[in-house]
Amino acid sequence: MIKSGIKKICLYINTLRYLKIRQITGRIWYQLVKPRPDLRDAPSIREVSGQWQVPVSKKVSMVSASRFRFLNTECEIIGPSDWNSRCLPKLWLYNLHYFDDLNALDAPLRQEWHIKLIERWVKENPPGIGCGWESYPISIRTVNWVKYGLAGYSFNSIIKNSLAVQFRYLSKRLEWHLLGNHLFSNAKALVFGGCYFDGDEAKSWLQKGMAILAREVPEQILPDGGHFERSPMYHALALEDLLDLVNLAKSFPDAFTHWEETVLSWCEIIRRMRAWLMTMTHPDGEISFFNDAAIGIAPLPINLYSYCDSLGIPLDKYNNAVRYLSDSGYIRVENGAAVLIIDIARIGPDYLPGHAHADTLSYELSINGRRILVNSGTSRYGLGPEREWERSTRAHNTVEIDGQSSSEVWGGFRVARRANPLGISVRRLGSTVIVEAAHDGYMRLPGRPVHWRRWTIDTNKLEIYDRIEGGFSQAISRVYLHPDTQIETNVTKGRITYIGGCCCWETTFQHIAIEGAVWHPEFGVSVENKCVKATINRSDDSAAGKFVIHWS
Repeated sequence: MIKSGIKKICLYINTLRYLKIRQITGRIWYQLVKPRPDLRDAPSIREVSGQWQVPVSKKVSMVSASRFRFLNTECEIIGPSDWNSRCLPKLWLYNLHYFDDLNALDAPLRQEWHIKLIERWVKENPPGIGCGWESYPISIRTVNWVKYGLAGYSFNSIIKNSLAVQFRYLSKRLEWHLLGNHLFSNAKALVFGGCYFDGDEAKSWLQKGMAILAREVPEQILPDGGHFERSPMYHALALEDLLDLVNLAKSFPDAFTHWEETVLSWCEIIRRMRAWLMTMTHPDGEISFFNDAAIGIAPLPINLYSYCDSLGIPLDKYNNAVRYLSDSGYIRVENGAAVLIIDIARIGPDYLPGHAHADTLSYELSINGRRILVNSGTSRYGLGPEREWERSTRAHNTVEIDGQSSSEVWGGFRVARRANPLGISVRRLGSTVIVEAAHDGYMRLPGRPVHWRRWTIDTNKLEIYDRIEGGFSQAISRVYLHPDTQIETNVTKGRITYIGGCCCWETTFQHIAIEGAVWHPEFGVSVENKCVKATINRSDDSAAGKFVIHWS
């Protein structure tokens, strides 16, 4: 009991020590000070002086006028209390309050539903009450409403007044305690409000939003173009945000008179972000699964590229053969029929590890356009054993030592002590690419073990060599297979078949087992797959081993 209490205290200390003072004071302020909604009438609407481009279409979520599908779960929203139902997950309710369907595929066909739904929301969600009035849902919803208005749909005075009340409330309730993508979304919404409405009040929203973006864009987008949380999913969402802002600036050039250079700098950043996303995307056109990542949350990469083109932001010359994203910590190697994506990244910004997984030195592999080796993905947020497992080292293609994760992920979004990459090397010898790296995440354990890994890939073979230096009792290397594959085994070798082809595998590890597992390609989705589990015991002759895949 005492041991467990001390362990919990240590977790908190090792988590809190990374936070910024502003996050701590911001949380106290956010909890204690709640602004009173300002119910004055809305300012006048500003005239569009430029050309609004059709943004990326969202995923259709309205099944009927009162039935919605989010995170692969359908539910009916009938009465006022349903907007804040305790029977539904918080993330599902957040999605309900986003109003993404206003800008989804074939939205004009559901115009009557949309207008009635907006009117329902205004009537059934009194200002300042319920999760719909939390800052993040306000930020997403108000942008969606403004986009809807810019697409040609006119709002009555009740809806306009509600929109203004939401912008006023948000401007006094920014998420400084969370920072990251939350604060970015708050700022984006204020910029949208400052452009959509006219007059001094709207100008103050615009100035506040632009001031936050001036600080956050250079911090959140790394020099190599990656979003600083190192999640391909959140990177795609951040790219959409910047594209929306450029779209807005082109629609209201008069409002951006003092920020023309800023908009040009955003276009340059977008080019880098596009190249980063291409690097982290598999040949099937979907993102790789590092940190919190799932399909169906962010727009499809190809749709984001089309959005870039429509705004006149072309891709610079791009070579994907061997691409090392040194600021983010990812490496992509295209060699023959294979695409290998490697994680040698820090878990994210020190003060914001909420979407981090303990996946250091993990990797994913596609062959002939098909995913073969995969990390386990993300199916849910919040608390619980499934969320804990998905963030743990044992859910990824890497090595777990003595039953511990390489970074101390805990709770729904917390991390205490973290793994740092070491000794990174990327070399090319003819047609062969060799990547080497280690990390110090296990040096907190007795024996201070270090995991070293080397990937060697040529046109028809991938070899992963693992070595443990230092003392340990047991180390486990896991290799997760995509559900569309089938594995055959004969002790330490066998065959992997997939749609349209097959490859052979072999290993020098002494203790091998094929276990059942689950893959989470989307929130709310679990698909059975297989895992090759290789165990190294302290009593073994060697604390090293290889896993090799051959293909033709």
